[in-house]
Amino acid sequence: MTTISKLEKNFLEQTIHGAHITAHEWSVNSAYRFCARLARSHYENFPVGSFLVSRPLRKHFYSIYAFARTADDFADEGISESITAQERLAMIDEWRAMLRESFAGRAAHPIFIALASTQKQFDLPVSLFEDLLSAFSQDVTTRRYEAFDDLLDYCRRSANPVGRLILMLFGYREEKFFRWSDDICTALQLTNHWQDVAVDLEKDRLYIPLEDIKRFNLSVEDIKRGEATDSFRKLMQVELERTREMFARGKPLCRAVSGRLAFELRAIWTAGMRIGEKIKENDYDVFTRRPVVTSIDKIRILLSAIGKNRFLKK
Repeated sequence: MTTISKLEKNFLEQTIHGAHITAHEWSVNSAYRFCARLARSHYENFPVGSFLVSRPLRKHFYSIYAFARTADDFADEGISESITAQERLAMIDEWRAMLRESFAGRAAHPIFIALASTQKQFDLPVSLFEDLLSAFSQDVTTRRYEAFDDLLDYCRRSANPVGRLILMLFGYREEKFFRWSDDICTALQLTNHWQDVAVDLEKDRLYIPLEDIKRFNLSVEDIKRGEATDSFRKLMQVELERTREMFARGKPLCRAVSGRLAFELRAIWTAGMRIGEKIKENDYDVFTRRPVVTSIDKIRILLSAIGKNRFLKK
C-alpha cells in the first residue's frame, strides 16, 4: 500500500468529494510552498529538493512533482479500496481539465498556480503533462501488456516525460538529448518492473509482455506461482539484456550535460545498472530475492558518479 502524508490524504479526500483547496487566495509563492510541503512529506526518493538541485530550481521540481504525485495517487488502488476505477478515472480527467485551465491562465488550485508559473518560465509543453496523465489512467485500466512495444509505449508516457521536463529545467532542449533521456528513463522504468514482479503480482499487475511469456513456453499462471524456473530465468535474462541496451544508448547524456545534473544522471544511471546486475547475481530469481542496493553499492555508485571515468568511454 502506498504511504501518503496527512497533507496528501486531506487533499485527496477533498478532491474525491469535489471540493478543491480554494479557501483563500493563493499567491504564487504560497503555492510553491504548498508543493514543497507535499513533496517533502512523501517517502519516495525523488530528486526534488536534493542538494544536487540548485535552490532557485527546487520550487519548480516541487511543482512538477506535486502535480504528478497527486495524479498518481488518484490512480493507486492502495489509497482507498472504496474508490472505484471509474471514480479514479474521473478524478484524473478532472485533473487534466484543471491542467489545461491553468496553462490558459485560469489556475485556482495551489498546485496548478505553481505549475503554471513553472510552465510559463520554462516554456514547458502541456503534452508532456498530458502524457503522464494518460499513463496514470492506463494504470487504472490495464494490468497486462501483450507486446514489448505496448510496454514501451506505456514507458514513453509514464517515465520519459519526467526526464524531458528535468532537462528543460536545466536549459537543455536538443532533440538528441531528449532521445538519450528517453532511453535512460525507459530503462529505469523497465528495471523497476523487473525487480518488482512479485510486488506487482500482489496487485494483479504484470508488466512482463505476454508474448515474451509465451515465447518461453510459460503462462501467466506459471508466473503467479512465483517459481524461478529455467524458462523464467531465460525470460528475465532477455528482458534485462534489452534494458541494458537502452541504458547503453542513453549513456552519452551523462557526458553531454554538465554541473549538478551530470552528477545526478551518472548516479541514477549507475544505480539502475546496478539493480540489473543484482538481479543477474540472484540468478534472475525476483520472487524470493528482490535486489537490494546495499551501503557498499551506494558508495560505489557515488564514487562512479564523482569519478566520471566510466562515462568518458563510449
